Amino acid sequence: MDQSEIKPRLWAFSSREHVSSEPVADDLECDVLIIGGGFTGCAAAYEAARSGARVVLLEAEEIGFGGSGRNVGLVNAGLWLPPDDIIHRLGHTMGHRLIDALGVGPDLVFELIAEEGIQCDAVRQGTLHVAHSEDGLENLQNRFRQGNAIGAPLQMLNAEDTERRLGTGGFHGALFDPRAGTIQPLAYCRGLARAAECAGAMLFGQSRVRDLRHTGTGWVAKVNGQTITAQSVIHATNAYHDTIKGGPKPSFATVHYSQFATAPLTPAQREVILPDGEGCWDTALVMTSFRLDAEGRLILGTMGNAEGFGGTVHRNWAERKLAELYPQLAGTAFTHIWQGRIAMTADHLPKVVAFGPDAYAIYGYSGRGIAPGTVFGICAARAVLGDGETAFPLPVLPTYSEHLTRSKTLFYEAGATLTHALPQIPKVSKFLGEKR
Repeated sequence: MDQSEIKPRLWAFSSREHVSSEPVADDLECDVLIIGGGFTGCAAAYEAARSGARVVLLEAEEIGFGGSGRNVGLVNAGLWLPPDDIIHRLGHTMGHRLIDALGVGPDLVFELIAEEGIQCDAVRQGTLHVAHSEDGLENLQNRFRQGNAIGAPLQMLNAEDTERRLGTGGFHGALFDPRAGTIQPLAYCRGLARAAECAGAMLFGQSRVRDLRHTGTGWVAKVNGQTITAQSVIHATNAYHDTIKGGPKPSFATVHYSQFATAPLTPAQREVILPDGEGCWDTALVMTSFRLDAEGRLILGTMGNAEGFGGTVHRNWAERKLAELYPQLAGTAFTHIWQGRIAMTADHLPKVVAFGPDAYAIYGYSGRGIAPGTVFGICAARAVLGDGETAFPLPVLPTYSEHLTRSKTLFYEAGATLTHALPQIPKVSKFLGEKR
């Protein structure tokens, strides 16, 4: 396929949910000002508006423009970190509180979808974390033991069962989580926004906040030459943060994640490839995700920026990976290619920062945005409407910063590009093979 025929952002092409968001054109007053129109911001707007608050949500581009509209669409329980690591870093009480809150995150997401009639192709068939090596299998067995110890209904699959579920061999086993599922992520985000608007929230796109300050009695934001006054602020831009004078300064490394979608598979191919509809990702350091959408497109995902300096390398890798996973699809063209940004914190835990009176910034889901974003958005709304910091299932910080975030961002991209390029460099690949 000619490169000019490849389209970006499959989710914008296939979304059946739509929401309007005109730019701010007047001065406004509200109880809750939300900056960012992704999962967190839209969930916060939904919860706050349903509670009777006057809500204004500002999005610099359009609803779901950032990571929420570029997500893989796996609705997973918990975080990337295994339970023991969370407890070690947060302590027994707070660690279990966070684990419990995010363990039922998929329940919350799928209940909202059903309650609000969100047309986002929700499929709750679980997810498969697949072992790409013996070490990967050991990692999954450890996660299985830890999950079962806290009551998670995880199942460990052997290589044969994994091959049947995936429609491809070569994996050593898989960890199945029946709590999870898949969605069309942009449609879910737009559906949340639509539900928030129906509850009374005012949504504005193309409305980038330039200045934010606390006056002593409330907050004042400057946007599009207009003034918005609010009693409280929720800042929810995550990896798509822009500097706001007087606003919070989220600190994290950025990981680019790209996805490559085929045209819809044939009915015969769909009977073999992921026949039960699970979403999947592997245990490799530079991971690969793969899933089907509602129309039967196979979507591969991986770390790396398909629109950056290593774009050709990542695209060539995707073609090889597709043929490796499913030889019957070798040579199949990709019709959509896009990338998004992930906010990766050093300890892989989300951060909630109280940057002023009744003002919270939430970011750093480290690749788990859908269920945690929904949970934390609802928590943020409850926090500014009276519950305070106790609304959050992890400690609220007065400030947070990391060092060398730009260097880490470059390191992640360089590592992904080199990993994807290695098969094209025979001498280097042979050398690394001998070392292994």
